Parts: sequence; C-alpha cells; structure tokens
Amino acid sequence: MSLKPKHVEFESTWSQIRSTVEKVIVLKHVQRSEWNDRFPDLYQLCVAFPEPLGDRVYNETKAFLDQHVKQLYDTVVKSSHEELLSAYHQQWLIYREGVTYLNILYMYLNTQHIKKHKYTEADLSYGCVDASEQMLEIGELGLHLWRVNMIEPLKESLVQLLLEAIENDRMGIPQNKSVVQGVILSLVHVEEYKKKGSLDLYQNLFESRFLRSTGEYYRREAEELLQSCYCSTYMEKVLAKLDAENLRSRSFLHSSSYPRVTAECESRMVGDHLSFLQSECRSMVQNEARRDLQNMYRLLKPIDSGLQALISEIQEHITNKGLESISSINSLSSDKTPRDDNIPQLFVENLLQVHKQHLNLIKEVFNGDQSFIGALDKACAAVINHRLNLKLPCRSPELLARYCDGLLKKSVKGNTESEIDDKLSACITIFKYIDDKDVFQKFYSKMLAKRLIHSQSVSMDAEESMINKLKQACGYEFTSKLHRMFTDIKVSDDLNNNFNDYVRNNRIELGINFNIYVLQAGAWPLNQSALSPFAIPQALEKSVSSFEKFYASKFNGRKLTWLHHLCQCEIKFGFTKRAYSVVMGTYHMAVLLLFESTDQLTYHELQENTKLTDEQLQRHLQSLIDHKILLVDGNTSSKSNESTDEELSNTATSSTFPTQSQQSPETVYTLNLNYSNKRMKFKITAVQQKEVQQVMQQEVEQTHASVDEDRKLYLQAAIVRIMKDRKVLKHNQLIEQVINQSKNRFTPSVQMIKKCIEALMEKQYLERNTSNTDEYSYIA
Repeated sequence: MSLKPKHVEFESTWSQIRSTVEKVIVLKHVQRSEWNDRFPDLYQLCVAFPEPLGDRVYNETKAFLDQHVKQLYDTVVKSSHEELLSAYHQQWLIYREGVTYLNILYMYLNTQHIKKHKYTEADLSYGCVDASEQMLEIGELGLHLWRVNMIEPLKESLVQLLLEAIENDRMGIPQNKSVVQGVILSLVHVEEYKKKGSLDLYQNLFESRFLRSTGEYYRREAEELLQSCYCSTYMEKVLAKLDAENLRSRSFLHSSSYPRVTAECESRMVGDHLSFLQSECRSMVQNEARRDLQNMYRLLKPIDSGLQALISEIQEHITNKGLESISSINSLSSDKTPRDDNIPQLFVENLLQVHKQHLNLIKEVFNGDQSFIGALDKACAAVINHRLNLKLPCRSPELLARYCDGLLKKSVKGNTESEIDDKLSACITIFKYIDDKDVFQKFYSKMLAKRLIHSQSVSMDAEESMINKLKQACGYEFTSKLHRMFTDIKVSDDLNNNFNDYVRNNRIELGINFNIYVLQAGAWPLNQSALSPFAIPQALEKSVSSFEKFYASKFNGRKLTWLHHLCQCEIKFGFTKRAYSVVMGTYHMAVLLLFESTDQLTYHELQENTKLTDEQLQRHLQSLIDHKILLVDGNTSSKSNESTDEELSNTATSSTFPTQSQQSPETVYTLNLNYSNKRMKFKITAVQQKEVQQVMQQEVEQTHASVDEDRKLYLQAAIVRIMKDRKVLKHNQLIEQVINQSKNRFTPSVQMIKKCIEALMEKQYLERNTSNTDEYSYIA
C-alpha cells in the first residue's frame, strides 16, 4: 500500500467503512481481511488529496453512532418496567465493547487528526471555547453519545429502579446483582475518559439520592432497634447491619462510594444516638465487659469526638483501680506510718499488675489505639504521683528505689539473673511515670553507694544494666554520677593492688589485711554529717598512715577524708571457747580492742580512749550488749549467754542498757568471757531494731532536703542559661521556659522558680527593667 496522499472517492470508501462499523458496533463477526482493509481506507481518507477528509469521516461516524444509540434507546424503552434494567444493561455491554473496538479501528484518526484539533485544558478552564464543540476520540464520542441519547432520557427511571433493587436486597429479596452493579457502573464508565470530573454523573445522578435513601432507611432501623433492644444487643445488630451494608456496597457500587455509604450508616445509627451510647460506657468499663467495649469502640471510633467519653471513662477506671491497688499501703499517706520491707514490693508489683492488665485490655479490645494508651499513661501517672497529704512529698520515687535496692542486693530470694533483669525492666515502666525523677535518683544513688561500699550487690552486671536502662529513659546526665561511682570502685581495685606492691617493696608489716575505697566526694552521696571525733585504734594506725603516704606520693594535693562510720572489719574472738568470725563496724572494733588487756572498763574510759561522741558510743555499746558480747552493770546474771540472730532481733525491747539519764561515767562494762553463739560467723550492726524506723525517717528527710537544694541550683542554672541566650525576657515566658527545661527531672513550683529568680537578682545575674517591671534582663 502506498502512503502517498492521493485522490479518494469518499462515498464509496465510506460505504465500505460504514458497513464494517455497523458490524463492529453490534459485535457481529468481521472477516480478518475486511478488518485489516479498513485501516488503510481510514488512513487514505485522512490524508486525501487535495484536501484531507478527516473532519468528514468524524462527522459521518458521529452521525452514525448518534442514530444507532437512539435506535437502542427505542428498543430499551419498549421493555416493561421490571425488565428495563436488564434491557439497558444488555445493550450497554454490547455497545461498550463495540465502541472499544471502533476506537482501535479509528486509531489513526484519533492520534493524527482529532488530537491536533482538541482544545487544551487552559482553553476549557478559562472559557475561551465552548466545551460542546470539543472533538472527542471515537471511543470517547461513543460514550458521550450514550450518555446524551440513553442515560439522560432514562435517568429518572434508572435511578428509581436501582434504588428499589438495593432496597429489596436489604429486605432479603434476591436481586440480579450483576445487572444492578453493571447499570450503576455504566454511569462511571460512560465518563471515565474525562480527566476531571469523571465521577460527576455518577455522584450527581445516583450516589447523592442513594445516600439520602440509605440514611432514611437506617434512621428508621435505628429507631426500631432502640425500642426493642438493650444497648449491648443494639450494638451487635448495628455492627451486623454495617457489615452487611459494606458488603452490599462492594456488590453494587463504585469504590469511591464505600466510605460515604459507611459514614452515612454510622451517622444515622450511631451519631444520631451518640448520647445514649456514651451514657452506657461507664457501666461497661466498670464491669470490663470486653465484648461490649469492643463493639462500642468499633461504633464510636469513626464518629468525630465519639471516643472521648469512652477514653475518659477508661482513664478514670484505671486511676481508681490503681489507687485501690495501693490503698492498703498505708505508708503512702504519711511518712510517719510504720514501715514494712514488703511495702516497696507491694507498691511496685501492684501497680505493674494494674498497668499490665489494662494494657492488655487496650491491646485486645481497642486494638492498641494510641488515644487509649495515652489514657493509660495519664491514669498511671496520676496514681504513681498521687499524694493524700499535699504537704508531704510523694513517696513513689523512694518506694521504687527501695524496690530496686531489694532486687539488686544480695538476699535469700534466689532470683535468677534473667528474672532480676525482667523485674528491673518492669521498674522502668513505673519510673517513666514518676514526676520527681530527681528524688528517685537521690534515693537510688544512696542505696547504690551502700551496695557498692559493703559489697552487697547481687551482680555488677545487673547494677550496670539498671543504670543503662535509666540512661536510656533519661539521658546520660541523669546517670553520670552513677557511672562515676562504678569507675571509682574499679579504680580503687587498682589502687589497692598498687598499695600492696608499695607495702611489699618497702617491707612494711601492717599486721592486718587492709582494703580501701577512694571515692570522689562529688559523685558519692555519703553522709559526712555522721562523722564523729575518733581515735584510730593502734592496730589500724600503721595501715592508715602508710596509705596516706602512699596516696600523697601518687596524687599531689588531694585530701583524704576518712569515713570510719562506713567502714567494716572482720575480727576473730580469741577469748571464747570457740572461734567466732565477726563482721562489725570500725567503732565496734575500737571498743572491743580496748578489752584486749582488761575485762572491765568504765564508760568514761571507753569514751576517753575512742574519743567518740555520746550518741555514737552509746549506739555501738548497745549493739554489743544486745549481742551479749559485753555485759553492763546489773546484767551479769543472764539465764543464758548463748544467742541467735532471732533472739537478737527481740533484744531491743528487753535491753537493760542504761538510758541517758541513768548513764554515768562510772558505768562498768564487762567482756562476756562465757559468750557462745550457734553461728560461727555473724554480723553486728550499729543501729538497734527499735531505731531502724527513726533512722530511716531521718534519712528520708535528709534526702528530700538535699533534693530541694539540688533543685534550687538546677533551676538557677536553667534560668541563667535561658537569660544568657535571650538577654531580655518577660516573667511568664521565663517561668514557662524553665518548667519546660525541668519537666524531664521534676515539676518545679512557680513559687520555687520565683525564689530562684530573686536569688539570682541578689547575685546580680539578672535585673528588672526599669521601664517594665514584668521583664528581666541578663547582666553579662
């Protein structure tokens, strides 16, 4: 075939093309040779000489398709009312496929002629041309003519029949779903060629009326169900109807309608009765009716603000359960309540049980919805930071620190390392909710110091693991001192090895095994207020002086402060029939060493030789008497000198140690030469049982006082940082920024911040602006 343009007889050529088009549009059989011959015929018409005939071909094809659709319309209209949808659908399927084939046949006309004459989007958008004059590709033209000649005349009948068919399907009357869906989707397919507004016909003609009828249907359904059902049954039936309607939408409608239909049903059956459903939330939450709560969640979630009442009820419920779980722990209400070693364990484990229980509830019932997770967090924070007495500090940080101390301290519980690690990880769950994290830090560091100094840690790996968990939760700054404490222990081990080498190289005979910890004063929370004047026993003098010389030779300018009240020693009794190995404090040892040359000493002689204060000396004498190692005037006729740890725990109530008013310098203390004990190795502590609670109370008060001082310094540093950066700042803005910087460690009161500002003004870091007293300036 020649591609060169030539003169073409239009009528004869078009007659052949029309004959083929008539067969194709009704899907009649067309010979392959005939089909192939039509392509060059259309090409020759489009490039005909002397004038192309593309416009004429387009107009003739348009006229043919227009006439053909009108004939199909006449055929469809003759159908009965009941058969109208089936007749329409049958003709549409044939016509749509025929137009698809025609679009292929007219490919050259579409690409080379029609596209060149098409208006741009800008022309159509700004009204430069009439959209009705737009040339369409043959496939698009065929769909356009179907809309104009078939859908527009039949639209009222079609829509009414479609709505009736879907209504009947809801009533359980079987419908030809393929026909109904095909007719509905024809409203979409007939304009699918449009780049914009391809769903306008579908939405304006059918969807809007369908949504109105659907809403009216489910409004009636909801009213009928409410009159005959309780809330639980109502929810189940509503969910069943929603599921059925969603399935129906996918059987009949275009995908763009799915969310709109669901929203309409939810609005009529849930949104219109929101107050009724929300009023039932409280009883469901209190009874933890999981199935009902799950149904309620599914119904309320799509509604704007629908879940708010349920979230509030869940938060209140968890709060009440949490407070109830710790209500029996009386020590939470007052620092003056007697303490129990089980209180920290009960506190933490009860709260963890509440948290775990309701976290599982949220995951299973509410699919882990973050709104409910937030409610759980708020509830747990409210419980953990709850204070019955607002004048007293919150006990949660202290109790959590004591619980961690119980896990990390050597005990007879026999927890495995994995169990300890799991429990420590659970502690972080509680820790994250604590507002006063600095209080926890202070208590934890004090307890860690005791464990490290007295070698009471169950495992150094467990200690380090806990610190790393705290660092992940709060950052390096929070745990920097804890890391330094670990470093000091490791450095002290090396220092002891070097000291032993020093002693060996200098041939110094110490006479005892001597081990020290050199600790940084800034990192360790050691109570130096307990320091007492003390005359070092002669047995220790050589060791202490030798170490001081050694340390001075290694570190020039550093000063050592000996904390003898924290030291321990192990001595063996040589005056008893059996050999006992006893661990005791340095002050105990100093008292007992005085009895090496005599069996009796007066109180005055003991104090003169030890230089201890009355308080310290009396406390340590009392513990020696409780263990029946020493006897005091009038207490030499004991029924039995044999003692056990169980007996010693009760001696505080029956001790005959003189009170302060009875104490005199001439009171005589005698070494019990008949001493015996069932245990060959035991430990003597300085604090009596009856004083434990009093001492712990003092420690707690001192810790909180220390925290208050640290907070003041922290806030002053934060204020200086902020003002140094901003130079000038108003009062309320400064308060807000200070709170934001401090909230990760503690929540400062506005009153405390004001006092810190005043302190900095006195130190001349800040000043008030003379022109505006509500504004501060930084003094460089």
